[in-house]
Amino acid sequence: MTHMGRLTVATMMTLGLGMAVATPAAAQVDGRQFEVGVQLVNAASSEFDANDLGVSGRFVWRPGMLIGAEAEVGYFAGGLGDGAPFSAGRIEALFGATVGPRIGRFRPFGKVRTGFVQFIKPDEPLACIAIYPPPLVCTLPGARIEAYDLGGGLEWWATDARFLRVDVSDRILNYEGPVSDPQGGVRTDGFFGHDIRIAIGGGVRF
Repeated sequence: MTHMGRLTVATMMTLGLGMAVATPAAAQVDGRQFEVGVQLVNAASSEFDANDLGVSGRFVWRPGMLIGAEAEVGYFAGGLGDGAPFSAGRIEALFGATVGPRIGRFRPFGKVRTGFVQFIKPDEPLACIAIYPPPLVCTLPGARIEAYDLGGGLEWWATDARFLRVDVSDRILNYEGPVSDPQGGVRTDGFFGHDIRIAIGGGVRF
């Protein structure tokens, strides 16, 4: 089974476990089971020693207060790293679950999500030297990279319908090899890049 497959199974197991233990006492008492939110996102890239700032939108189905099944799509504008831009922007899509109890107006949670990051091709062709293996930046324009997002966060409920949320996680990108990484190392096989991902925003329930 692939890494993506294992993460997908783990996500489904987390979702199923949370639904199984969501007792009537933890269920929504006001009928609101859906959420929409907007977040500012910063991903500190470990491969390119740069901060990638973007904005995202999130949709959540919450069958009970303990668990939420969510989909988040974000956009990061501009180049990334030093030198000529190898990407005109990035599209991030993550799908998974959060699990955590609501304690008063706070809800601490853990999250498991899977998805991808799409690297948009730059307007101008990227000049790459003809070496083997090629530099990582030369393989990324137009590429879709598997992504896993593992971490947690905290929600603060200003009212039963409005909330603020902070996430901190390890966004793991599954780069394909063989390539030369930005630090000059040769990666004969695929490898994982670890980005510290921080998101701050808010939303409404309905």
